[in-house]
Amino acid sequence: MNLLPKRSKEFSSAEYWETFFKKRGASTFEWYGTYVDHCAVLHKYIKPKDKVLVVGCGNSELSEQMYDVGYQGITNIDISEVVIAQMKERNATCRPAMAFVKMDMLQMEFGDSQFQVVLDKGTLDALMTDESEETLRNVDRMFAEIGRVLQVGGRFVCISLAQEHIAKKAVSHFSQRGWPVRIHAVEEQGTANGQFTLPVFIFIFTKFKEIPGAGHQILEMCANELDKPLRMDSVDGLLEAVKGRQQYALLRNHLAKHSSSRESVTLTLCDSVSGKPRYTFHVVDLPSVKSSRTNHFAIFIVPQGRETEWMFGTDEGRRQLGKSAEFKRLLVVVLHRDQIYESMEAIQSELSGKVMDLAPPGLPPNQQVPFLSVGGDIGIRTVQHRGTSDMSGEYIIEDIKGEDGNYFRHLVFLSNINVVQSEAKLLHNISKSDTPFSLLVVGLGGGSLPSFIHDYFSQSTVDTIEIDPMVLEVATTWFEFSQDDRMKVILADGLSYIHSVADGGKVSYDVIMFDVDSKDTTLGMSCPPLAFVEDAFLQKVRNLLAHQGLFILNLVCRDHVLKEKVMAVIKGVFPLVYLQKIEGEVNEILYCQLSVEHKVGSKDLLEAGQMLENTLKKPGRHWDPSYNLAEMLKTVKIV
Repeated sequence: MNLLPKRSKEFSSAEYWETFFKKRGASTFEWYGTYVDHCAVLHKYIKPKDKVLVVGCGNSELSEQMYDVGYQGITNIDISEVVIAQMKERNATCRPAMAFVKMDMLQMEFGDSQFQVVLDKGTLDALMTDESEETLRNVDRMFAEIGRVLQVGGRFVCISLAQEHIAKKAVSHFSQRGWPVRIHAVEEQGTANGQFTLPVFIFIFTKFKEIPGAGHQILEMCANELDKPLRMDSVDGLLEAVKGRQQYALLRNHLAKHSSSRESVTLTLCDSVSGKPRYTFHVVDLPSVKSSRTNHFAIFIVPQGRETEWMFGTDEGRRQLGKSAEFKRLLVVVLHRDQIYESMEAIQSELSGKVMDLAPPGLPPNQQVPFLSVGGDIGIRTVQHRGTSDMSGEYIIEDIKGEDGNYFRHLVFLSNINVVQSEAKLLHNISKSDTPFSLLVVGLGGGSLPSFIHDYFSQSTVDTIEIDPMVLEVATTWFEFSQDDRMKVILADGLSYIHSVADGGKVSYDVIMFDVDSKDTTLGMSCPPLAFVEDAFLQKVRNLLAHQGLFILNLVCRDHVLKEKVMAVIKGVFPLVYLQKIEGEVNEILYCQLSVEHKVGSKDLLEAGQMLENTLKKPGRHWDPSYNLAEMLKTVKIV
């Protein structure tokens, strides 16, 4: 027997509900869940002695079950004469104090301020099936009548799927009248026997006296039934929080039934108190892994500060991690800065319930899900400094513990938290070399590269162009960067500076290097900005190079089409281009020269690298063993 209407508009008609309840008979129908699903929230806002009005009661058992636990001042109304007759007959003996009245909620016959609570479960959703003028007028009449019959301090408790147009209308209407708004998200299990994919929400609108000119709005979100409320700044922010819960429910439903092997699935879990990101989950599905009883699902905790490494910070790296772990679904968990994590055990305890929401299909019941990590700990991240630059926005300086136990200092611009702008290993003092060199660097960062050249090549001169004075201050204060007669920083726009000196024709450099990030997050290229790889500008760079000069570009581009275009422009300006892929990183280094006559074969390149390394590693001079120049040059190829 099909009871659903042909058109959603029929949900708002009295004729549809008369027919519905006639066909359904005495059998109950629970829209959006039962009393058990909602009692935790209802008991918080409805007192046993409150006078409660249930609008659009239908034949739900909700008011009956509330009556049975002590809420005996309940009046139920519905537009359907059939269902009111059914409910009167069903409750005449066992619930004599509960009233059932046929009444249109758009034109109620009650006096003003007669109830402490108005309760609605699905009625607003049934009424507001669209946004036509007639529907909006009816919704306004419903809200006006609810406001009229409620006492000041009373609550309108509305159980809804919170479709976007409904949530926006309700929240905007009541918040504009000075009513505090709080929304509880209800766990999906048990709601209408699982027939709704979307989660159910309980809106709490509290009637305050309307004060003309009062602009302050109280808007709060509770991520779960009994979570502490999180204050939101705006109606849009509150609605976005609702939308986030809905999207999560859809994703959870999808992941419970399907593999995500063809798509990248990432979601962020926020702290319930501060609302700030606490964990980011990356779902890695590998159908090719052979199934066994114990390899369905595992959780991998990325140590703090290492989330930007290739293995953890890229889709390809995480898939490689999943293959190594040999689980059909691996949930890679990233820990956010500005959050406190006590231990691996505390993280496991906090996440054990949440991660099971993302378990794969076919997970055996009572299956123990392992938590994995590198070295079994959560790593160390110490924020040394944070600041704000007028040009680059917020940034932080942090020290992190690497895989080998060494510590590194990072400069991270918070506009792009997945990129370490500058990294320096925390080292001892180093000695010097007598190798001459001339270098122009665009983009100072922490100053690690200019400092290395300056300190190892005692006759070199290094000019660094940096647009942001705050970056220079950071490098000086936190990365031990310093200037002298061979090392100077020019505060200028790199584009303008190169145009100026190239047109002047009096300056040339042996090496020019671009290591500058892009602030345009809409592009698939985070380094350098697009203007730095346009043909006309690269011609200026070419003019600045000495005859056998070298142009070095740090390229970070995830957009394959854009990358091909950039490579075509570069090869059009520089006839000889070498490319070096950095293992474990998204970065690629391009080495560009002015003539193919300067081409060096792989063997000669490796020999030159080894000779340079031997020169720099003289006795008494500090040398970081990770600086294996010959090994690094093995990945360089001509493109």
